[in-house]
Amino acid sequence: MSRYIWRKRNTAFQKKNIIPTVKYSGGSVMVWGCFAASGPGRLAVIDGTMNSTVYQKIPKENVRPSVRQLKLKRSWVLQQDNGPKHTSKSTSEWLKKNKMKTLEWPSQSPDLNPIEMLWHDLKKAVHARKPSNKAELQQFCKDEWAKIPSLAL
Repeated sequence: MSRYIWRKRNTAFQKKNIIPTVKYSGGSVMVWGCFAASGPGRLAVIDGTMNSTVYQKIPKENVRPSVRQLKLKRSWVLQQDNGPKHTSKSTSEWLKKNKMKTLEWPSQSPDLNPIEMLWHDLKKAVHARKPSNKAELQQFCKDEWAKIPSLAL
């Protein structure tokens, strides 16, 4: 598919005039999501490099709204893998300060983590839509996440 766009002279390669494309599976986005037995919570798209500080912002903005949305009782527990950003001293202190109880989890056990099945289904659904650029990839992730049904208990 060809597109023709008129621009001022010498502005073709300015960042605002370029649409990044995904070629040969070269594009990716990093997302964080949560779910409970009652259904999916929020999905957050992460821009840039993930570190402890960036990670702490994600639960700060997404966990409690998800807990309310999913109508979880006070006894909910946050499960995360043992990635360095999750287990760093600053993150551990932040989680404790914000009263977020975490589930102890064995290292190197992605096959046990229930969200891995959800990530697989999300990737499959997004891939089927054939995103052609990063913006589409992000939007398709959000669209497909929103389609995951909430379960009535």
